[in-house]
Amino acid sequence: MASTSSAPDHYEYDVFLSFRGKDTRNSFTDHLYKALVQAGIRTFRDDNEIHEGQELKAKIKRSIRKSSTSIIVFSENFANSRWCLDELSLILRQKSKGDHFVLPVFYGVDPSDVRNHRGSFTVEAKEGAEGMKWTEVNVKRWKAALTEVADLKGMIVLGSCTTYNTSAYQSC
Repeated sequence: MASTSSAPDHYEYDVFLSFRGKDTRNSFTDHLYKALVQAGIRTFRDDNEIHEGQELKAKIKRSIRKSSTSIIVFSENFANSRWCLDELSLILRQKSKGDHFVLPVFYGVDPSDVRNHRGSFTVEAKEGAEGMKWTEVNVKRWKAALTEVADLKGMIVLGSCTTYNTSAYQSC
């Protein structure tokens, strides 16, 4: 299908879709991805665009740089993944260059928990071999990224309810 996108030629994708696979890959994110593609929006999603044998991190970095927009789906287990937190940091670094739009989607989570690192968004340094990437330096960077993105205007999705007011977590 030909893209109907109006993104400049230097963009390979209109949207980079960031999400915690175990939470939303086969539900919300899958529906969102299909809707974007059906609308002619060139969308990067890791399980569709990365082939066996390719280096994951390099492909992700390149795809973020080659996208005009990122949609980040925050779900319950998002901050339990150092991969998701690193990806978030890369997205915000691209945003800081001034040519990348970021839309946070809070899927069943309170934006204030993301902003204030509460509940499942509590991020702390860990010791030992398993926690090698959960250093104080990384945790500080990840917390700053969570706070920054939660302060952006975004969408809250609670089941069949969607609201655009992120200043207060509302029930429908």
